[in-house]
Amino acid sequence: MNQENIRNFVIISHIDHGKSTLADRFLEITKTVDSRKMQPQYLDRMALERERGITIKMQPCRMIYHPEIRNSKSEARNKSKIQNSNDKNSFGFRNSNFELANLEYILNLIDTPGHVDFSYEVSRSLAAVEGAILLVDATKGIQAQTIANLEMALKEKLVIIPAINKIDIAIPEQIEQTRKELSSLLETHEQDIHLVSAKTGKNVEELLKAAIKRVPAPAFANPSVGEAGASTGESADKGSRALIFDSEYDFYKGVVVYVKVVDGQVKKGDKIYLMGSKTRAEAIEVGHFKPELVSVIKLEAGEIGYIATGLKDIEKCRVGDTVTRYKLQDTSYKPEPLKGYQKPQSMVFASFYPVNADDYNQLKDGLGKLKLTDASLVFEGESIPALGRGFRCGFLGMLHLEIISERLKRDYGLELVITSPSVAYKKDKQIEEPWIKMEIILPVNYLGSVMKLLETLRGAHKNTKYLGQDKLIIEFEAPLDEIIAGFYDKLKSVSSGYGSMSYILIGYREGNLEKLDILLAGDKIDAFSKIIPKQMAYRRAKKMVKLLKEVIPPQQFAVPIQAVVGGKIIARETKKAMRKDVISGLYGGDYTRKKKLLEKQKKGKKKLTKFGKVNLPSEVFLKILKQR
Repeated sequence: MNQENIRNFVIISHIDHGKSTLADRFLEITKTVDSRKMQPQYLDRMALERERGITIKMQPCRMIYHPEIRNSKSEARNKSKIQNSNDKNSFGFRNSNFELANLEYILNLIDTPGHVDFSYEVSRSLAAVEGAILLVDATKGIQAQTIANLEMALKEKLVIIPAINKIDIAIPEQIEQTRKELSSLLETHEQDIHLVSAKTGKNVEELLKAAIKRVPAPAFANPSVGEAGASTGESADKGSRALIFDSEYDFYKGVVVYVKVVDGQVKKGDKIYLMGSKTRAEAIEVGHFKPELVSVIKLEAGEIGYIATGLKDIEKCRVGDTVTRYKLQDTSYKPEPLKGYQKPQSMVFASFYPVNADDYNQLKDGLGKLKLTDASLVFEGESIPALGRGFRCGFLGMLHLEIISERLKRDYGLELVITSPSVAYKKDKQIEEPWIKMEIILPVNYLGSVMKLLETLRGAHKNTKYLGQDKLIIEFEAPLDEIIAGFYDKLKSVSSGYGSMSYILIGYREGNLEKLDILLAGDKIDAFSKIIPKQMAYRRAKKMVKLLKEVIPPQQFAVPIQAVVGGKIIARETKKAMRKDVISGLYGGDYTRKKKLLEKQKKGKKKLTKFGKVNLPSEVFLKILKQR
C-alpha cells in the first residue's frame, strides 16, 4: 500500500446543514455501498439518529476512489506534490495547481455530529485526520457551531475545504451572501469555496477531488520505520503506535477500539499494550470500516481502522490512550505515548434511578458500555432512601442527557426515574457557580428581541460584531444554570428560528447565592436542598413549599413545611392533619362521652406534631425532583 495515496478527512458543520447527506453522495461516488443497500443517512447507524435526523456518534468509513482524469506526463510530479506540498495560508489552505494522478486513493472519512452537546465527538475525530470539509447551508448561512467546529479544526492545524450546500433550494442572493460570509470568515477568495447540492449530487465529485488535492497524506512515510529511523527488524515492533479515538463493546470480540495508526503497523495476532491503562492484550482482529467492520491482515501507518482486543473490562480501554506492540523479552523499550484528548467537563448533572430496584446492576452495566462509546459521559453511584440506589450522571448538555436516557431505555429495556437537571457548584468560603461564554449568531433585524431576552439573564454583554452585512455575533457571559433549561427554545422563538448559539465553560465565579433547605416537621430533607440566586430566594422558596403541600400525603398530624435560607425561615405552608371521626360510633348518650374522645384525639395529635416523623413515599420525591 502506498501511503502517499491515503487521505483522512472529516465533514464538520452546524446541525442540519447536510453532513450526512453529503457523506451519502461520497459513498455512492466511490461505490463503497451497493446501490441496493443505500439509504438516507447511511452512516448514522442508530435508529435514534434516523428518527431525529441528527448525527449523535461520529462514524468512520473507508472509501476507495479512482479518478477518471489521466495526466500521464505529470503523474510522477503530482505524486510528489501531493505528498510534499506545504504551501498554506493562515487558515490551512494548500495550493493545488495540479491534476489528480490516475491512482487509487484510500479515503478515510469521518462523519461528525453538529450539535454543541456532541462537540467532544468532533474534537476526537479531528485529532485523527489531516483535513476537514467545512459545510454551510446556503439557506441559513454561517451559524454558531460552524464557527465553533472551525476553531477546533484550526487548533489541530487541519487543511480546511469550504463548501456551501443546498444550492438547489437556495435563491442566488442567499448563495452569494453565504459565500461572502464564508470568504470573510476564512479570509480566502470566494472562488475557493465550493458550491454543492448534497441532495442532488451537483458538484459533489469535484468537492471530493478537491479533498484529495488539498488534504495532505499522513506524515508517515514508511510503515516499517521504527525507533531511530531503522527500517526493518526488531525496531519495527518497537515503532508501532496507534491512537484510540473511539471504541465499542462486542459480546464476542470484547472491547473494539477505533484507532489511527501513527507509526509502524499492527497485525492480527500481535501482542499489544495499552500504555495509559498499562494493560496487555492481543489483537484478535484488525480491520477497516466499510462502514461495517471488515477484517484485514494488518493496519499500517496512516490508516484508520479498528482493533478487537478481546478485553472484557471496559475500563481498561480509554479514549485517547496509545496502543503499542510489545515483546515479552524486551523491557528496555519505553515509547512515548501519543498526545491524547483533553478530558471533557460535564455541564449538566442529573440522577438516574431504576423504577425497579432489581435493575440496578443492569443500569450500571448499561452506563458502563455507553461510556465506552461516549467518553464525555461520567457517572457515580448515589442513593436516596425513598428511591434506592442510582447514579449521579454528568452530561455536556440537555440533548446529551436526553439521548443517553433514551438509549438506556431502548438498548437495555430500563424504566428510569430522572431527576431535574442541575449544575455543579464549588464551595469554599463562598459558593461558586459555573459560568459560560455564549456566542449567538442571528440576523441583524432580530437584535432588539434577542437583547431583551438576554436582559432576563444574570450575565453580562461583552461584544457585538458583524458577520457580513446581514448577520452579527453577540458575545455574552452568564451562569450556566441560566441557560440549561429552556433558553435555547426561547432564543429560537424570539428569532423566528434563525438564531443559533454555542457556548464554552470559562470557569467558576463567586455569586450571590444561597442554599435553600426544606424542613418537614422540623427535619431537613437533603434531597430537596438546592442552590439558588439570593434575589430569587423568596419566589423559589414559596413555589417549593406550595408544591410540597400539594404532593405530600395527609399525615395523622399537621405537618409544617418550611423553606430555610441562611438560617431563616422565609416561606411556610402547613399540610393539614388527616381527620378521623372518632365519635361516629357514638349514638345518643351524654355529650361528655364525645368530648372525652375528642380531647384524647387532640392530645394524641399534639404529641405526634412534636415527635412524629413524616413518611414520604417515592412518588413525592419523583414529583418534586422532576419539577424543581
